[in-house]
Amino acid sequence: MTRVAAIDCGTNSIRLLLADIEGDTLIDHVRRMEVVRLGQGVDKTGRMSQEALARTFTAVEGYAREIARYDAHRVRFVATSASRDAANAAEFTDGVRARLGIDPEVVPGNEEAALSFAGATRELHGAGGVAGPYLVIDIGGGSTEFVLGDTAVQAAVSVDVGCVRLTERHLVSDPPTAAEIAATIDDIDAAIDLAAATVPMNGPCTLVGLAGSVTTVAAMALGLSAYDPVAIHRSRIRAADVHAITGALVAMTRADRAAIGVMHPGRVDVIGAGALILDRIMRRVGAGEVLVSEHDILDGIAWSIAG
Repeated sequence: MTRVAAIDCGTNSIRLLLADIEGDTLIDHVRRMEVVRLGQGVDKTGRMSQEALARTFTAVEGYAREIARYDAHRVRFVATSASRDAANAAEFTDGVRARLGIDPEVVPGNEEAALSFAGATRELHGAGGVAGPYLVIDIGGGSTEFVLGDTAVQAAVSVDVGCVRLTERHLVSDPPTAAEIAATIDDIDAAIDLAAATVPMNGPCTLVGLAGSVTTVAAMALGLSAYDPVAIHRSRIRAADVHAITGALVAMTRADRAAIGVMHPGRVDVIGAGALILDRIMRRVGAGEVLVSEHDILDGIAWSIAG
């Protein structure tokens, strides 16, 4: 048995998984998530702000204490879109190294996609599983990954549309204007066109959706009064419900979104853009439903260091 610590540092949130891995079994001990908005302003300035770095380093210090308490044998820290894009990425990596004692890996988009695929699909194979091939979409703060595969990745690509990036770029009014929404959709559709040049989207497959935008839309579709990962995991959400919820979210004020029981405070301002990405992908793929997974890149990172 190997005790591992996996850290996923994205544009919007930083997450920790402490787990024991034995054979094909992953046993959770700790799953934590803090919204630190590391990518705040990166799309506009090309740099991580000092405030965003400070929030992230505070979270890393807390994770370092948890990792020490659980005596993890192997630790891997993976950083994604915001860290790839920022001119001051070295300041980020130096700060993490000083607090955690390991080098953070700023991974390219194709590796991010492969880790997401591994985390999401490992449990779907075999008896009682879900038929492949799978088209996995991981909607992050700065980028969205598209991965097609069955038992292994066949094609993968990362494109620069995410819920934080698009909110900062377009959805600035409260509620967003029709012109802002249209501009957001134009960016999303162009990114899907770009992704489709690498990842086929017109064949039969199971569409698997990952990350907070997808799980929040799922929680709303399920009518939950509070966020429940057990109920959300492996739920199937109809395209019609995704479309209706997306329309409702982009028409709401920030205060309206904040009042939704399943809404994490750190997603209130960016959920509209995240829902739009999901909705436009489902329209493009022609998917009647999306299979929602609570297992994602964090689980993929854990499996990658199981040994």
